[in-house]
Amino acid sequence: MKPGAAMPDARPLWRVFLAFLGPMVVGNVLQGLSGTINGIFVGQMLGTHALAATAGMFPIVFFLVSLIIGVGAGASILIGQAWGAHEPHKVRQIAGTAITMGLAVGLAAAVLGGVFADALLRALGTPPDVLDDAILYARTMMLAMPGLLLFVLFSQLLRGVGDTVTPMVGMLLSTAVSCLLTPALIRGWGGLPQLGLLSAALATVASFVVALGWQAWHLRRRRHVLAFDRQLFGQLRLHLPTLRLVVRIGMPAGVQMVVVSLAEIVLLALVNRHGPDAVAAYGAVNQVVNYVQFPAMSIAITASILGAQAIGAGRAERLGAITRTGLQINLAVTGALVLLGYAFSRPLMGLFITSAPVVELAQSLLHVMLWSLLLYGWASVLGGVMRASGTVLVPMLLAVGCIALVEVPAAYGLSQAFGLRGVWMAYPVTFAAMLVLNALYFGLVWRKRRIERLV
Repeated sequence: MKPGAAMPDARPLWRVFLAFLGPMVVGNVLQGLSGTINGIFVGQMLGTHALAATAGMFPIVFFLVSLIIGVGAGASILIGQAWGAHEPHKVRQIAGTAITMGLAVGLAAAVLGGVFADALLRALGTPPDVLDDAILYARTMMLAMPGLLLFVLFSQLLRGVGDTVTPMVGMLLSTAVSCLLTPALIRGWGGLPQLGLLSAALATVASFVVALGWQAWHLRRRRHVLAFDRQLFGQLRLHLPTLRLVVRIGMPAGVQMVVVSLAEIVLLALVNRHGPDAVAAYGAVNQVVNYVQFPAMSIAITASILGAQAIGAGRAERLGAITRTGLQINLAVTGALVLLGYAFSRPLMGLFITSAPVVELAQSLLHVMLWSLLLYGWASVLGGVMRASGTVLVPMLLAVGCIALVEVPAAYGLSQAFGLRGVWMAYPVTFAAMLVLNALYFGLVWRKRRIERLV
């Protein structure tokens, strides 16, 4: 589908959905693949302790990316509505405000994260025998945050105009650079310095610099509405009316993801009590879960963007069909990935971990919660469609309530009763609560509201 093209009536909606979704899922899988392959290189070439050191950074990066995803979520909804209404000048104004805000967050993260990485990792209870490596890795990643967050944000803005191909190709380049450079720096191939654990962080930085450079060249060559040209640069400021809308729509999504990341920090602290093997298992399980969770999130984002474009084009009656299609595609795509995860759980864990007892531990943890990502996907689709219309506060409160009042207490209580497995038992309980509450609000309240454009 041509970027930003209106949804044609003659085509079945599921085809339009998949045309938008396909490149985004590929891009997200590539993003996960980059982390996965780096995890394999670190685990196999540097050992379990090095993998544990990188795993300790996961909740911190997720916290920062969550803030930017909030900005991008609000901006992409507004961009989708403006693009559906054929108003490219509004598209650039919204994008300029979002990029300016994203760069400000990235610079603050670089300064504060670089200074306080040591204290933060100690507060998380990072095992002492991996602490020095974890601090070095964390500081490098934090200093690179402005570029990394811009890369994440710009992909969201492009999706707002229906362009999922450019982010996919950018992610392909990023993955290729990362996967080639990480082992080369670990081993010192080709005359490069031998940098150990720092190799993974530096390869990640180089990968998104290359990807951003290619995107800038590609978009200018195509004269894309979001090309890095004089028109977009002229909008790089905080346009206050637009900023208020971005914050009103996007920040609830950002707050939700921040709460998710804080909950992950609490859960990691519970995992840290069980030692380096448990932390390594935690990192390996997260790698596999990402391959299922990213497509589920992509389906929800697709429903949200297509919904926003339909609203902008004055066709709110299509929201019901978009919702049904999203729920059905989640069943097919996420369900298939869950089945594959169970079928190949042992070899998947063995990709990251060389110790047989740790592989067995990680596999058992994956089995506890993997199926519940299907529930997560359905809840996310309902929330995504509601966000397309600007309804964000109540879905966010429902999600935050489930995380704060269900997930964290359940993880603590179940870990007391069942040990390490209890931490993962909290996920199915939480996702089931999210789905039930979202479905009730969607059916009993939101569907009865009048849907209008925001821009």
